[in-house]
Amino acid sequence: MPQVNSYLYNLSIWIIPLVIAIVFHEVAYGWVANFFGDTTAKDKGRLSFNPLTHVDPVGTLVLPAILAISGAPVFGWAKPVPVIQEKLRNPRFHMMIVAFAGPGMNLILALFGVLFLAGIAKLSPGDLNDNAVLKFLFDNFQNFVIINIFLAVFNLIPLPPFDGSHILEGILPETVAVHYRKLRQFGFPLILLLIVVLPMVSPNIDPIGKLIVPPVQYLLNIYFSLVGLAG
Repeated sequence: MPQVNSYLYNLSIWIIPLVIAIVFHEVAYGWVANFFGDTTAKDKGRLSFNPLTHVDPVGTLVLPAILAISGAPVFGWAKPVPVIQEKLRNPRFHMMIVAFAGPGMNLILALFGVLFLAGIAKLSPGDLNDNAVLKFLFDNFQNFVIINIFLAVFNLIPLPPFDGSHILEGILPETVAVHYRKLRQFGFPLILLLIVVLPMVSPNIDPIGKLIVPPVQYLLNIYFSLVGLAG
């Protein structure tokens, strides 16, 4: 029973902050797209903060649960909010801003997370283990910061289908962007190759890990230093 309780606790302190993070991440796309003229997300009811509107059974629940139980880094995804680039008033430039909206929202949420951590620390200057409620809240907000920073950095990878690819596409000259856009059809196989296949073939080859971990750790140190948790 203690082991079961431990599993349930780990699930709750990872799944709750993950769902909140990815819901806000997706809604941010819709907000910004709507502001710039594409009302698709609004018309389809995807500007709602109701998690059921955005939950992907595998990406939001099953995979994160498996990762949390196994002790691996927890991440996931929701059903993508629809954005039609051609409906934006300035398709190339505005799509860059829409693409950054999700990661940008995560960075803002992480800041709120550390502020809540500071508040909890003030409420319980002693050992958090002596107060189960505050300990649960502290663990949730600590993971909330970690998840949001990870999602922000992960989604800025300049490869399809990540947000970074839309940003890079907008920066590139149109003549180059046309060819870069063709990579989208290979987006999922590319991600599998980088995240799964290459590390399986050789553990020393982990391009995504080497690209993501350093900036994530750097940002976490900055954020957690605000509440004296960096280390």
